[in-house]
Amino acid sequence: MLKMYHTDMQTNITEETTKFEKGNWINMVAPTEEEIQEVCTNIGIQDNFIRYALDFEEKARIDMEEDDQTVLFIIDVPIIELEKSNEEYSTMPLGIIMVRDDYFITVSIKKNRIIETLEKKKDIITYKKSRLLLQIFYQNASEFLHYLKRINKETEIAENVLKNSLKNRELLKMLSLEKSLVYFTTSLKSNEVVMEKTLRGKMIKLYEEDEDILEDAIIENKQAIEMAKIYSDILNGTMDAYASIISNNLNGVMKFLTSITIILAIPTMIASYWGMNVPVPLQNHPLGFVIVVAFSILLGVIAMWWLKKKNMMD
Repeated sequence: MLKMYHTDMQTNITEETTKFEKGNWINMVAPTEEEIQEVCTNIGIQDNFIRYALDFEEKARIDMEEDDQTVLFIIDVPIIELEKSNEEYSTMPLGIIMVRDDYFITVSIKKNRIIETLEKKKDIITYKKSRLLLQIFYQNASEFLHYLKRINKETEIAENVLKNSLKNRELLKMLSLEKSLVYFTTSLKSNEVVMEKTLRGKMIKLYEEDEDILEDAIIENKQAIEMAKIYSDILNGTMDAYASIISNNLNGVMKFLTSITIILAIPTMIASYWGMNVPVPLQNHPLGFVIVVAFSILLGVIAMWWLKKKNMMD
């Protein structure tokens, strides 16, 4: 998908356009080969920067052409993926290409909330490319915070379910959330490096107001890193606690079953002795059967009392 937006310098009104004009914001989502070649031909750049952003394994970084006229920023953005009809939180690269002082290009593998939110904003000015870049940084950090709060809420729901009944589904859900927090933490730290380098470097021209936006974005990103670390520590502790509970419950069940086996073995053993085809005590006694059964019950009760005293029946 290829969309272009242009802001009129007289009215500062941003509208979608189909013409390649200086000052355009070109948004590419899962572009086709024809769309990639169309953009490269019309604005005069190589396609390597666009293809970098379409690699799902690409890490957050800054790259620059030899002539210093084209700068590539790659940051990680949060997304939700469907895995066997279950939602999983992950990240993907978002490429931001600043072509000379003429074009601003965003490239992503699939739709994401950061770009969709910016497209809906009315204060976007496409010819202010540095400002647009920093707005993406800030919006991305805010989205991470939003997803982290969702993860925390889902963790609380899973914990409440597990308090009443240990279910594999909820345990697997918590394991998935723990994995998502690891992805988020790694991506947030990589994004922090990119923003810090942007603040210190000379890749783009920053005005005083732009520096304020970038500093706010860095603060939001740091807050997201701290939240991700806290939630991850809490989730790790919770998973360890439930692992101990499961192990303890299993031990309790095994103790109980062992005790029942011992108690049931006593009458079985006595019945085996008196069932032999050899002379045994009480074989001719009129109440022999009753006495043997009573003796078996008595030994069973004694065994149960002793096991109870040893906490084997809890």
